[in-house]
Amino acid sequence: MRRLRERLRALVAPPAGAERLVAEAPPVAVRELFARFWPYARPYRLVMAAGLAFALVVPAFEAAEIWLFKLVVDDVFVPRDLGPLVWIAAGYLAITVVGGVVSFLDDYVDAWVGQHFLLDVRAALFSHLHRLSLDVLDRRRLGDLVTRLTGDVQAIESFILGGVSIGVTALARLVLFGGALFLLSWRLALVSLIVTPLFWWTARRFSGLVKRAAREKRRRSGSLAAVAEEALANAMLVQSLNRQDTELERFRRENRSIMEAELAATRIRSLFGPLVDVVELAGVIVVLGTGTWLLTSGELTVGGLIVFLAYLTQLYGPVRSLSRLSNTIFSASAGAERVLELLAEEPRVTDAPHARALAGVDGELELRDVTYRHPGAAAPALRDVSLRVLPGETVALVGPSGAGKSTLARLLLRFDDPDAGALLLDGHDLRDLTVASLRDHVGLLLQETLLPDATVAEVIAYGRPGAGDAEIEAAARTAGAHDFISALPDGYGTRVGQRGRMLSGGQRQRLAVARALVRDTPVLVLDEPTTGLDAAARERLLGPLGRLMEGRTTILISHDPAVVAHADRVIRLEEGRVVEPVAEELTA
Repeated sequence: MRRLRERLRALVAPPAGAERLVAEAPPVAVRELFARFWPYARPYRLVMAAGLAFALVVPAFEAAEIWLFKLVVDDVFVPRDLGPLVWIAAGYLAITVVGGVVSFLDDYVDAWVGQHFLLDVRAALFSHLHRLSLDVLDRRRLGDLVTRLTGDVQAIESFILGGVSIGVTALARLVLFGGALFLLSWRLALVSLIVTPLFWWTARRFSGLVKRAAREKRRRSGSLAAVAEEALANAMLVQSLNRQDTELERFRRENRSIMEAELAATRIRSLFGPLVDVVELAGVIVVLGTGTWLLTSGELTVGGLIVFLAYLTQLYGPVRSLSRLSNTIFSASAGAERVLELLAEEPRVTDAPHARALAGVDGELELRDVTYRHPGAAAPALRDVSLRVLPGETVALVGPSGAGKSTLARLLLRFDDPDAGALLLDGHDLRDLTVASLRDHVGLLLQETLLPDATVAEVIAYGRPGAGDAEIEAAARTAGAHDFISALPDGYGTRVGQRGRMLSGGQRQRLAVARALVRDTPVLVLDEPTTGLDAAARERLLGPLGRLMEGRTTILISHDPAVVAHADRVIRLEEGRVVEPVAEELTA
């Protein structure tokens, strides 16, 4: 047995050449996993109780059907009397119809609870991911996150609800069919239960291997999704460099890893099944021998022996289910561990207990000796930066790459908080405000235009849900986007494609300006809004950008002199510090 276990462990070891794109989630005790995820099922306790009641009734109907068969043998076949057959057939019909209805309700209630549970857990995980700091998400593979949000959450439903249902149903069957066995012959019933410890021992020997195989399979599924997402998201790069074969080989390698993990798990299950069958067969043989002896001594009828064997088959089913339950739990807990690892991640920026909502903003910004170091960085990105921006004023931040300009923009929207110093809006420390209310009053326009795969109208209205058609069109006209939108096949109803790829870079940026106009925030942060645009597209964007900045407190980050020319003041950053003087040609 020891050699067998060593061989099975080798089967679930990572294959040579497989990329370890996704780290393995730390193991967590089954009890802790259950305690962590059970609250999501708590709102459905009453419906679950009804489902369990149906699950308890179904075996009773099955037991009654088998007992009717005993009556057919002893009261119809053996005496060759058709008289009792009429009421026995009527009993069969009634039990079949009512049992079918109860079985349907049992299946439907289980599915209803399971789907609502999945909805709640997925929504909670999705919401949690959107609260995490951006650098936490950047460190993880997007494909792996999607796998945890879908397949791994599905495993939790099997772990929490499936485990409870299997356990309760199996226990109910044990009680019903075990009681029926003792009712027919207590001596034979005791003999039949001798093999029960063997079921448990076999399952215990295999449960650790099943868990190891399941955890490796779930991890590799995340790696496969990560490879696929990365390659498809960068399809232009892959095709331009003729790296399709390389990406295909990466995909095949990760897929092969999943195949090996699945085959290893199948080998384990396939070996476990025959061993359980052997144990079950041994029990049946012992019962047949003892039952034959009781039959010859007159302590048991032919119908009783046949029905006893039928009940025994039904009894070994739940015994087998309980012996496999640990394997099922271990397999499902592998996905639960990966979800719990994400839920254990804490956002660095949260609302303080005393935080209050921001309202009626004038737009005065102030930085007081702000210092910030990125996690794991050797040196601060910002050092003792002080700056004051008056309401409606536009201040341009210039300087070399890595000087801290974009870091300052992240702090203004509280994607991070400073290590020292303070940022204030209208005299309020940003840490004393709720994050949601702050971002309601600060708009952001990035050099990478982020557009959802939606219609043009929906993209613009994404800045302020509930914006009317007239507001959307007015924003598009101000942003210089109405003419090209009108020329699209479906006008404002045209879908822009994934990340807006159906549009040019300049068109995407003008839609982003329109979205910012609809949002209409008193404070605006522009981070390299013209980067990557050709000269013509840049010229078409300058006018909309100027109209967007009118009357708003604006922090403008740019290397483009034509954009910086819109600023009232220019501040230069170098190595995280404000330096003077500022080159006059930047505002010329």
